[in-house]
Amino acid sequence: MTNERTAALSEAGVSIWLDDLSRGRIQSGSLQALIAEKNVVGVTTNPTIFAGALSNGESYAEQVAELKAAGVDASKAVFEITTDDVAAASDIFADIYASSKGFDGRVSIEVEPGFAHDAAATIAQAKELWAKVNRPNAMIKIPATVEGLEAITAVIAEGISVNVTLIFSLERYRAVVNAYLAGLEQAKAKGIDISGIHSVASFFVSRVDSEINARLDAVGTPEAVALKSKAGVANAQLAYEAFEQEFASERAAGLLAAGANKQRPLWASTGVKDAALPDTLYVTELVAAGVVNTMPEKTLEATADHGVITGDTVTVAYAAAHEIMDAVAAAGVSYDEATAQLEKEGVEKFIVSWNELLDTVNAALEASK
Repeated sequence: MTNERTAALSEAGVSIWLDDLSRGRIQSGSLQALIAEKNVVGVTTNPTIFAGALSNGESYAEQVAELKAAGVDASKAVFEITTDDVAAASDIFADIYASSKGFDGRVSIEVEPGFAHDAAATIAQAKELWAKVNRPNAMIKIPATVEGLEAITAVIAEGISVNVTLIFSLERYRAVVNAYLAGLEQAKAKGIDISGIHSVASFFVSRVDSEINARLDAVGTPEAVALKSKAGVANAQLAYEAFEQEFASERAAGLLAAGANKQRPLWASTGVKDAALPDTLYVTELVAAGVVNTMPEKTLEATADHGVITGDTVTVAYAAAHEIMDAVAAAGVSYDEATAQLEKEGVEKFIVSWNELLDTVNAALEASK
């Protein structure tokens, strides 16, 4: 039986992607059960997720032993292990990919976070990951740094589908859309069928609240404190407004008429970090047609258990969202400083997780018989 709450979310136009992947989840049938029972139609991964999966890695023991026998280092082992998991998950989602005409059934894998400020290295590894996974429903995750924008255009221009990650500000989001459209234009000029290219733009939500809440607390006025935990949702709602505006442009319309697909907004970082808030906040308040919500399993289970889906909660909230963000600025919190800090910390956190992943795999290689 499909869960009625996640079914209602899906019917409202939200694609539910699971923010988690492990070989154990694939082999146990857990992923297939979430597809059947909780309307999950895609998966996202990142270095933190793979570090967690491999630290509990009995299901990886056989492959680790083979890789050790082959004499590979930890970095190569990570590449082999993670691409195998993504390929296997992509196969599980193949039917959804086909039935959704490529919009769903997607499995994302990220370039090394240490390349976040190196466009050339990002482009090279994106191509390498795409070729190794060798599934049309894979997506390569590229961070939305300034250097990442160049890489997004170049990778899209090769006909590779991209999940743009670590977006925090509206200004950077519009730059991401521009990078996507530029990539489509280049692909079209090369004679590539642009109808087969898909992309999502991952706009982070709860981290925005965490950062702006800390700054509002530092201001300390009653007016500032009253604005806590409102900016994350408002910022995402305004990203959807920007999405509607950008894809209504003459430039976008020409590409869409030629078969291109809209780059869908994706809500990331949707696990609630403040226990005082409803645990489904970043799901129920961000319902709009054609978006993706990538959820940790805890958030997915909360939504299935008690999420109240009332239809579109985004386009009806534009005026209120503008008022909230204006009030945050009036309280003395710099949006630009906060989002710049979030991008910097986001890259740093993924580098830490990547290093933990390498350490975990290195230890497994050394311990393998």
